[in-house]
Amino acid sequence: MRQVTGATPLFALHAVALDLETTSLDVKEARIVQIGALHIDGAEIDTGQPFDRIIHPQIPIPPQTSAVHGITDEMAQSAPNLGGQWAEFIRFLSGRVLIGHTLAYDLTVLRAEAHRQRLDWHRPRALCIRLLAPLVVPALHDPSLEKLAAWFHIDIENRHTALGDARAAAQIFLRMIPLLAERGIHSLAQAERALHHHASRDATVTVTGWDQPVVDPSRDDVTSDIKTYDTYAYRHMVSDVMSSPATVVAADATLEDAMAVMAGKAISSVLVADRPVAGQPMTAYAILTERDVLRHIVKGGAAALSSPVSTIASTPVSAIREGTFVYRAIARMRRLRYRHLAATNEMGELTGIVSARDLLKLRADPAITLNDAIEEARNASDMAVAWASLAAVVRSLTSEGLAAHVITRIVSEELRAATERAASLAKESMAQDGLGQPPCAYAILVLGSGGRGESMLKPDQDNAVIFARGSVDGPEDRWFAELGTRMAAILDTAGIPLCTGGVMARNPAWRGSVETWRARVDSWVASGNPQNLLNVDIFFDGFPVFGERQLAFDLFSYAYETGSKSPIFTKLLGVKLERLASPFGLLGRLNTEDGKIDLKLHALFPIVAAARTLAIRHNIVVHATKDRLQRLADLGRGDGALILDLIKDHGFCQSLVLAQQSRAMLQGEALTNAIDVAKLSAGELNSLKAALKRVQLVPDLVRNMMF
Repeated sequence: MRQVTGATPLFALHAVALDLETTSLDVKEARIVQIGALHIDGAEIDTGQPFDRIIHPQIPIPPQTSAVHGITDEMAQSAPNLGGQWAEFIRFLSGRVLIGHTLAYDLTVLRAEAHRQRLDWHRPRALCIRLLAPLVVPALHDPSLEKLAAWFHIDIENRHTALGDARAAAQIFLRMIPLLAERGIHSLAQAERALHHHASRDATVTVTGWDQPVVDPSRDDVTSDIKTYDTYAYRHMVSDVMSSPATVVAADATLEDAMAVMAGKAISSVLVADRPVAGQPMTAYAILTERDVLRHIVKGGAAALSSPVSTIASTPVSAIREGTFVYRAIARMRRLRYRHLAATNEMGELTGIVSARDLLKLRADPAITLNDAIEEARNASDMAVAWASLAAVVRSLTSEGLAAHVITRIVSEELRAATERAASLAKESMAQDGLGQPPCAYAILVLGSGGRGESMLKPDQDNAVIFARGSVDGPEDRWFAELGTRMAAILDTAGIPLCTGGVMARNPAWRGSVETWRARVDSWVASGNPQNLLNVDIFFDGFPVFGERQLAFDLFSYAYETGSKSPIFTKLLGVKLERLASPFGLLGRLNTEDGKIDLKLHALFPIVAAARTLAIRHNIVVHATKDRLQRLADLGRGDGALILDLIKDHGFCQSLVLAQQSRAMLQGEALTNAIDVAKLSAGELNSLKAALKRVQLVPDLVRNMMF
């Protein structure tokens, strides 16, 4: 079960619907006589294994109370006391969010009973449907369980039994989730934040002294259980641990020959191909492992040694890009139960192989929270759960001092994986709906910060599609328009919202054939109107994530070369840097709004835009800002010391924004690029001021390096 955090979507919660029947409504005197609880996993209520127990309250049950819930002294006499059921009950709750009606009462009674009987009690996070009701059904006064059930057309079975009422609460909660989403409440922390405000004014809490039914998600202790991780798997790429070049044997080699190669090189697998060399597409290869060898010898005896390896090796070979982080390789091996993965370059050509032995040799099994859940997602909801886990990982890695450019690369890898998976799911759905297979070769691109590998936790969809042939609004274009539309809908549901600027493959301006895209590039470069270049620059940050990637790489090479030949074009791209707003006021103080300063506006954007503009001007076909600046410094032109400082400043400002965004996402706050200056240490504040002063020099740097 994935760890529940404040960022977990409501529709993906692992929860427990709970109700108690007691001896009294007075929390000072009440004893539990029945506990009813059901697990909720996503949109499913597990009715097959409920927790349904009658409890001996160890005091007489008043007749008037028995008349309500039907439990008498005689029924309770043979039941165990609460202490005898407590351990099992706590296991049933473990790691889950509590759901119920008027939960303040239940939480107060549970705490009091635990204290009275000296039982261990740590209250879980909780959501009360009675307090959620005004958010989704404002016209319903006095939202009792009966009225809520009637509103949602739910029949309550066995009313006033703990299990019957718990089941009704679970059903009502699931009906509320889409209505909460319409009001911008998507995650656990967002719901907690809304309820915390409402609960502070609720009479049943303030007058009777019941426990608060919901925690304040902004409290530090609420998120103090975020795990810390061994960062090895998040700092290294597959290329750092793989064996390269991969060992390949000819398809007609015998098993004995292959065993001799494996023994001689002390390796546990070999790849098999007609041409025994690396660098071919993965479809050319099969794989032979130690286990394959053993199984074949056990089955065939000594005669098996003369068998050609082509009859034994397995296909297809599972592969992973060499530029992928190690955590993803570990997760994929676990999921597939493989001990070997081939490694490929961006074009899908074999470059090496990584084994479980390689990973164990360098670092024993790191703690992995991120995995390839996005790549195995069956739908947008699965993707949303995986995406929501990012906030906790980013918070932990940031606090452990992992470099910001590595963390943003991790976030970008997840964004790219989400886009790739959305494209795959969209393609599958089109085939299922009778719209056929892609009419020609194509590539899906992630643009903007995701393409640069610099995504924060507040991304939107910046994507495009390039296809091999077809005219505007022709059959190919219409097919890919539908693909882009479905892909955008999947990503939006997964928590990656639609691009407000319309930079998505579903829109005509961001899809086209190779010929159409080249014509666009020519038009951009020839245009003398800066207005026509709005959003054009993010195209140069693009990175292919799905399909025939070579189509995109060829287009980028053409775009950079064409752009570099036009100083006017690159100068126009840099015009927006001429009017940088100064973040400083009188006496060198930072200009803030509500105590916050927008670091995207005052730091990240100018550095990114300058690096991109100069990279195009000098035909430097790399995408990450750090790499662009380093390559520019290597040219030996302009102020090299300033460029190197800007690399550090870019990473520093990224780290500040990441820390703020991960905290906000876990606490249900709106995600922004602005940071609270008051929360910075004196050292951080001084470093930020120095960085922002250097950013003011960026326009001069661009002018000096333009020619």
